[in-house]
Amino acid sequence: MLAEYTGLPLVAILRGLTAAEVPTVGAILFDAGFRLLEVPLNRPGALEAIEALVRMAPEGAIVGGGTMLTEANVDAVAAVGGRLFVAPNCNPSVIRHARAAGMLCAPGVATPSEAFAALEAGAHALKIFPAEMVGMASLLAMKAVLPHGTVVWPVGGVTPGSMLQWARAGATGFGIGSALYTPQLSPVELKQRAHKFISAANELLT
Repeated sequence: MLAEYTGLPLVAILRGLTAAEVPTVGAILFDAGFRLLEVPLNRPGALEAIEALVRMAPEGAIVGGGTMLTEANVDAVAAVGGRLFVAPNCNPSVIRHARAAGMLCAPGVATPSEAFAALEAGAHALKIFPAEMVGMASLLAMKAVLPHGTVVWPVGGVTPGSMLQWARAGATGFGIGSALYTPQLSPVELKQRAHKFISAANELLT
């Protein structure tokens, strides 16, 4: 599924997004260039927000859920059209279930053992979480033993200014949470933050 994505993957983590905010937030992020949007399930209204984002998503965009801990979570997100599976942990049975549902799978890992377990279960990408704890040195070491071409996305504390250093450590994409979006953030501020991340990503591709 990542083969259809030509840019540097940036996952917008929209924790606390409500369906009422979707028209504004979705338009800003899609217009800025975000094509991977995740709404964590551990906040009220997440499924409604995912469904609303799916309805307005442009061609090539992939919308789904975060904090997906169970097979029931996978089924619930799939039922509203979500195609992205993101979790903070590595649960092989849930990863396999999401993969069977046709989702782009990015489970959370913090160790080589978790990374290999996730890949064996069918993960398309590895969410390095929490990135602040794992650190760039550990990611660099981990990438040395992972299969060539393994997709790794640090999540936690990523800023436009730190993306280059993470990329040098082996990051091939990023998950971006509160540095991009928080509930009730003004549209002007969200637009400014979104463009800073997209600009930083574009610079890494040049």
